Amino acid sequence: MDIFENTIRGHLIVSCQALPDEPLHSSFIMGRMARAAAEGGARGIRANTCEDIAEIKKNVDLPVIGIIKRDYPGNTVYITPTMKEIDELMAVRPEIIALDATGAVRPDGKTLDEFYQDIRAKYPGQPLMADCSTVQEALHADALGFDFIGTTLVGYTDQSRGDRIEKDDFAIIRAILEQAHHPVIAEGNINTPAKARRVIELGCYSVVVGSIITRPQVITRTFTQEMEKIG
Repeated sequence: MDIFENTIRGHLIVSCQALPDEPLHSSFIMGRMARAAAEGGARGIRANTCEDIAEIKKNVDLPVIGIIKRDYPGNTVYITPTMKEIDELMAVRPEIIALDATGAVRPDGKTLDEFYQDIRAKYPGQPLMADCSTVQEALHADALGFDFIGTTLVGYTDQSRGDRIEKDDFAIIRAILEQAHHPVIAEGNINTPAKARRVIELGCYSVVVGSIITRPQVITRTFTQEMEKIG
């Protein structure tokens, strides 16, 4: 049985994140942001850090996709990169844990396949989401057995540089949907209501929307940049 059938399936997940250098960086604020998202109809939250997840869970009764973003010198993997971050997340029990599912070697020298097996061995019942940047990565994660396949990193890695998730009517997503056996969650530059609706129409399980809802500085910039075109 699909344990998320009556929650996130076919619905919006809002990413409530603010990094240390951003004006809304605060677990208290992220908790209130999640409450606002819930009032607007969101059916799930994606959140970064144990502190934010714990605060969000005090404010809303919604499934949480939990991550820890952590930079390791000399390594490109930063979304839940090692077992250290998995262990930390398990202390606050997000309903789903997401992690970088690209082909890059982890900071501890592990491949994705090795890391995945380590997680399954230690936490066999924990649902996992694969944050991918290419069709090939998504299909590999699907074959490994990730519970959810995400397009989170499209356009953000060297191998996907220049790719746009919406190009050719979401060709990347359609290619994944045609071949993957696990549910696909659309994420990454889904920045209009029309795009969110379209990926669900195409068959995505759910859709994650972040900056265009929860980062006021990004939203404001879209207005100011448009106004700067005058004259």
